Parts: sequence; structure tokens; C-alpha cells
Amino acid sequence: MAITPLTRRKETYSDFYKDLTISPVNADLARKTDEESIKEAIRNIVLTDRGERLFQPELGCDIRKILFENIGPETIVTAREMIKSAINAYEPRCALHGVDVYGSKDDNTINITITFHVINKEEPITLNLTVDRVR
Repeated sequence: MAITPLTRRKETYSDFYKDLTISPVNADLARKTDEESIKEAIRNIVLTDRGERLFQPELGCDIRKILFENIGPETIVTAREMIKSAINAYEPRCALHGVDVYGSKDDNTINITITFHVINKEEPITLNLTVDRVR
């Protein structure tokens, strides 16, 4: 069967891997497409602190600051709002359904579940992240 513009699956969004992995098929740079591309972008937004990127000082979420505070209900609400505002501001390719944040007092970790869908697609996608203290 020949691949024509009608039978070819359209890739709406694509990004390169962070480590610039080479594709084993055609010796080009490997790409993440559609959902995987947006998952990686959201992961980068959430795990980036403000001021960390050159020439984009406002990009980021500052979620790591919360890890050094006592985890309680107000900390969870603050984290949820920080994540929602960062994703809405910096990722226009998705529509956010919800953000669930669970904190562990003993481990100083925050478990994040982000539910969204890609623009022009119906199925919801779930991304799970765990942010923990390194120091």
C-alpha cells in the first residue's frame, strides 16, 4: 500500500529529544510527536524554576520551593495553582482538565497528576510526576 497524503497519519506537534538521540531508521534526529511531545514540554515547565532559563526568566513553575516547607493543605493548594498557571501560560498546545497534588510529609516529595488533552483531539492524557528533595 502506498503512502499518500490521505493515508499518512498527520503529526500535529513534534519536538526533538533533549539528548538529541539519533533515529536508528534514517540517521536523522529522533522526534517525539503529538502526546509525547506535549508531555515532555509540560514536564519541563513544571520542573523548571523561574530564572533558570536564559532569556526567558519568567518561564517555570518554582515547584521545588514548596519541598522545603511543611506540606499541608495550603501548600498543596499553592502547588496546584502554581502548576495550573504555568501550564496555561506556557503550553498552548493542550487544554488542562485538572491537576492533583499529593504530598508526603515523611519523604519531602510531591506527587503530581496532570490530566489534559491535546488541542483538536478528544482523548484525555495523564502525566504523573514525582518531585523530591535532592539536598
